[in-house]
Amino acid sequence: MTLTLGATLLEGSRCQFLVWAPRAESVEVRIFGDSGAPSATGPVARNTHSTEQLLRLRKTDRGYHHGIFEGIRPGTRYIYRLDQTKDRPDPASAFQPAGVHGPSQVVDPRAFQWQDSSWQGILLKDYILYEVHTGTYSTAGSFDAIVPHLDQIKRLGVTALELMPVAQFPGERNWGYDGAYPFAVQNSYGGPEGLKRLVQACHERELAVVLDVVYNHLGPEGNYLDDFAPYFTDKYRSLWGRAINFDGPDSDEVVHYFIQNALYWVRDFHIDALRLDAIHGIVDCNAQPFLRLLAGAVHEFAQQSGRKIYLIAESDLNDPRYIQPAGSGGYGLDAQWSDDFHHALHTLLTGESAGYYLDFDGLAHLKRAVEEGFVYSGQFSAHRRRRHGDSSHQIPARQLVVFAQNHDQVGNRMLGERLSALVSFEASKLAAGMVILSPFIPLLFMGEEWGEMVPFQYFTSHSDAALIEAVRRGRREEFAAFGWKGEVPDAQAESTFLRCKLDHTLKGTELHQMLWEFYRELIKLRKTLPAFAQLSKEHLQARSFEREGILQIHRWSERDEALIVANFSDFPKSFLVADAPGGVWQKRLDSADRRWAGPGSDIPFSLGSNPEVTISLPPKSFAVFQKEE
Repeated sequence: MTLTLGATLLEGSRCQFLVWAPRAESVEVRIFGDSGAPSATGPVARNTHSTEQLLRLRKTDRGYHHGIFEGIRPGTRYIYRLDQTKDRPDPASAFQPAGVHGPSQVVDPRAFQWQDSSWQGILLKDYILYEVHTGTYSTAGSFDAIVPHLDQIKRLGVTALELMPVAQFPGERNWGYDGAYPFAVQNSYGGPEGLKRLVQACHERELAVVLDVVYNHLGPEGNYLDDFAPYFTDKYRSLWGRAINFDGPDSDEVVHYFIQNALYWVRDFHIDALRLDAIHGIVDCNAQPFLRLLAGAVHEFAQQSGRKIYLIAESDLNDPRYIQPAGSGGYGLDAQWSDDFHHALHTLLTGESAGYYLDFDGLAHLKRAVEEGFVYSGQFSAHRRRRHGDSSHQIPARQLVVFAQNHDQVGNRMLGERLSALVSFEASKLAAGMVILSPFIPLLFMGEEWGEMVPFQYFTSHSDAALIEAVRRGRREEFAAFGWKGEVPDAQAESTFLRCKLDHTLKGTELHQMLWEFYRELIKLRKTLPAFAQLSKEHLQARSFEREGILQIHRWSERDEALIVANFSDFPKSFLVADAPGGVWQKRLDSADRRWAGPGSDIPFSLGSNPEVTISLPPKSFAVFQKEE
């Protein structure tokens, strides 16, 4: 079956319905009239309005049910009736205006007037990612409310806006990883039209858009897929609920469902890249695994459409196979996150050593992360109590995403403290320098560029009392390994969500504005200095000096050389620059300068050609030099 899933409007006021429901002998489409359907807190209730229609679908191959009907307009609400007893929303619903338990709505993708035909995307190596949670980025918490901020995001130097998941979740507040309808755009954010307006506004400013999608599980509330078909399996266990059936009986149709979802986002919404959440939660023993088939389908569409479209994976396995070419036994994804880089940097700046931070200690680990990406490439992990990872030596730098903060590393702390609340202003600048001037793809978490102080905590708005309590209990158990003290914020409380709203007024205050300008300068250096613009591990050498607390990074291109010297210690250090290549070096940036609200710096503007050059670095500071031609 190659037809499009869900409700598809055709020419002549006709609408095609296609649903995979092998567990139902009969499927009818229940069409609501102009009066609509009542919102419900459980499966859609029966409605006896006289304007309703019941349209019978025809059962076809492999358990699909299909039908084409006249007179169905955009905005029509409908549900599927299974075996004349169960009313359920469409698993491929494009819009759930009344939430996860309400009816689905027919959407006309042709109604939106796209004006980005000249936009073809940007190269992956040019991505500078900016991760945003739609609900907390603005007071209104909508797609449209992000648009007024895009010009400033562009001025910062960001090239790609990354949205946390927008698939329909329960209630109005959630991180998005509890989505129950992968094709439906969250109603409280502005629905399909709102997302398209945001994407178009980004493309007008030459900003790419990355969308976070979740293919390792579906949220528990509003998830009725099991009534239709074997989307899930009990063969594996998942941290987030029932595992997706990617390799058992009938799994071909499950694979088709999620590949159709990926193509839906890049085709109908002009999304430029998909961030694949926690692919380590996908268990698939098939010789042709889902992720490889997904990569093939998306890349084929990209080639046909003449656009640059990428798949960026999140994985904590340190497994390079995910981004190795399919022809070499890999999965063919384009890039993946490197948690190791974050963990090595975080432990140096905060001194934390609980939980997974137990595995990271000292400058040597950050040096390895800077040079290779992964720190663990098969060594024993004390946290996991087993060997962990494989070598990232052969992975091109442009295929790894690094960060000092993101939604997970902030939000999965008990109190959701941002790095700016944990370390000094100087240390925040040092973290920014390590990420932005790395040879990898940098990711910034909304607000970090101005030192946002409000937390980012976990929040939900479930309607099931048992589920609410299970979430509370799970959060308490999760934090036990870190030994954090205090009371766990109540994820269900609206106040938890509201305290996470960004305070954009901070950007106008002196110190925060200065930090924003500092980030902008770092991004400018990354783009304009050839040694930084070339993302290459082969043109990089790092040296760590544990006793002094100094990390030195030398990067070069065919016509340019740059040097970073960073003091991670809590004390000022006089440091003999190791093996400084001959020539004259001009200082391009000094984080300790008073211009950046630093304590002041004694480093001269120019370093002479003497091979033994000593510089003085204040605590938690770094300086960047460029070699004169």
